[in-house]
Amino acid sequence: MNELICIAFKDSGTADQVLNEMRALESEYVLDLEDAVVVVRDRDGKVHLKQCVDIFGGATPHGVALGMLWGGLIGLLFMNPLAGLLGSLAGGAGGGAMTVAASESGVLNDYGIPDNFIRALGSTIRPGTSAIFLLVRNFKEDKLLAGISKYEGTILKSSLTKEHEEKLRTALKRNQS
Repeated sequence: MNELICIAFKDSGTADQVLNEMRALESEYVLDLEDAVVVVRDRDGKVHLKQCVDIFGGATPHGVALGMLWGGLIGLLFMNPLAGLLGSLAGGAGGGAMTVAASESGVLNDYGIPDNFIRALGSTIRPGTSAIFLLVRNFKEDKLLAGISKYEGTILKSSLTKEHEEKLRTALKRNQS
């Protein structure tokens, strides 16, 4: 089951640092992120979202390359490999354009954590601060807590059990004087 963890920080750059730490932990197989969003509330109070998970995972470039291969092979069958390659490039470009259009129209924006929820909770943090929203598939608690204990933060919301949330709260306060 996925766990939602939202943590606020006292400045606008700490959430980015925490995201880098989470990415490092993910590469070490300590946690598996489904979604991650950094929220920065600027000095004027405007909320900015930084979506951090590529929902396509490089699928479009892979699709174009595969399309070129198949287009070339099919073109060879009909004695015109250049037409096959050009057709596959056009198809790949069209697929990429449809992906971008769908993303800009809002069809793909709410993958993972809903943007409306992030904006609403993000608007509660003080101007000039940041927060990170994590949707975690699974994690190794001791290593995750060790990694996050370098940062001082406040839990805004979480779906963790009371016991796990208290351990996270303690880890986030270790750095405080």
